[in-house]
Amino acid sequence: MKTFNFTGLMAPVFTPYKTGNKTLNLDAIEPYVELLKANNVNGVLVNGTSGEGMLLNTEERMLVTEAWQRACKKHGITVMVQIGGAPYPDVVQLAQHASQLDIDAVLCLPELYFKPKTCEKLVSYLKGVAKHCPTIPFFYYHIPTFTDVNVHMPTFLDCAEKEISNFRGIKYTSGDLEQGSACLKEGRTIFLGADTILCGAVAAGFDSFIMTTLNICPEAAYEIISDVNRGAVKEARDKQRKLNALIATILEHGDWVTAMKKAFREKFPSIVVGDTRPPLTM
Repeated sequence: MKTFNFTGLMAPVFTPYKTGNKTLNLDAIEPYVELLKANNVNGVLVNGTSGEGMLLNTEERMLVTEAWQRACKKHGITVMVQIGGAPYPDVVQLAQHASQLDIDAVLCLPELYFKPKTCEKLVSYLKGVAKHCPTIPFFYYHIPTFTDVNVHMPTFLDCAEKEISNFRGIKYTSGDLEQGSACLKEGRTIFLGADTILCGAVAAGFDSFIMTTLNICPEAAYEIISDVNRGAVKEARDKQRKLNALIATILEHGDWVTAMKKAFREKFPSIVVGDTRPPLTM
C-alpha cells in the first residue's frame, strides 16, 4: 500500500484544450506544473469538477491522467485523479488505470443516477470501486450541491474506514464547517474544497486544501493559512474577505468552472487551456 501524508495546497487543475474545447492540449501540462510548483502548490487533482472530468470520454481522461503523471513525477508534484462521474464500468476502468500508473491517490464521486441515500449504500458503491485500485490511497469526493448525495460525513467516515482497506479520507466541498470539523481525526486526510471558508477551516484544524482559486491566486490561500497558524487572525480575515470579493468578481462572468477557467486563461495566457466544453458555456 502506498503511503499518503499530503498536507498543504493541491490545485484542482483545468483540463487544457487547444483553441476552443474539442482537442486536448497535453503540451500545456508541463508548463502548468512548473507554474504551480513555483507558487507553493505541491499537488494536483486531475479530472475533478474544475478539470471537467465528467465532460471527457474515458480515453481522454486516461490520456490526461498519463500526461499529468509524467509531468508531476518529473517535477516532484503529488497527483490525485478523480475517477467518478461516469457509468460504473468506466469508473472501474479508470480505477484500474490509476492503479497501473501508480498514481499517488484516487478520488471518487458517488454514483450520480442511482444515488446512495445512506452511509451503507455509499460505502458499498465505493468499496466496489476501490477494490480495483487496492494499493492506491482512496478518497471520497463530498460535493453535495452537485451530487445531491448528502449523507452525514463523520458517520460515513467511520463506516468507510472499517470496510475499505485503502480508504484514507475525503475532499470536503461544503459550507457546513461544523460537520466538516467533526470529520477531522488523527490519521485521516480531510481536504477542504470550499475556497470561501478557508480562514475558518484553518482555525478549525484543516491542513489540506483542494480549491479552484489555487490555480489563479495561490498566494492568497498561502497567506491566509500562514496568518491563521501564527495567530494573526485579523489579517487572515481581511485577506479572506479580499479573496471572496475576487471570487464574486470572477463569477460575474459565468458558472464556477467556466468563469474560473476564464480567469486563469486571462492571468496566464501562455498556458493554453482553451474554453470549457458544453454544457458549460460563457
